[in-house]
Amino acid sequence: MFAVIETGGKQYKVNEGDIIFVEKLEVEAGAKVEFDRVLALSTADGFKVGNPVVDGAKVTANVVKNGKAKKVVVMTYKPKKNEKKKNGHRQPYTKLQIEKIEG
Repeated sequence: MFAVIETGGKQYKVNEGDIIFVEKLEVEAGAKVEFDRVLALSTADGFKVGNPVVDGAKVTANVVKNGKAKKVVVMTYKPKKNEKKKNGHRQPYTKLQIEKIEG
């Protein structure tokens, strides 16, 4: 049994017990999160595709932690002008463990 959910403008294919990294959610570690934007659902009865979402389907997840990804270094450079600029960026994320898929 798997589901395709949408969060943070991205789509994720999840099974029960999976650990996924999503865009940062405003929840504390240890809290439960429900996703009702289930785009597709595969069960023993068959495969359901929503229009745009599957009615009555939801995915429950447990928040493992909030954190930041590794640093990405961005360098801009203009030749012959002695102009250099170095920036870094760390994207925040939320680590989730999928507990239950209902539908």
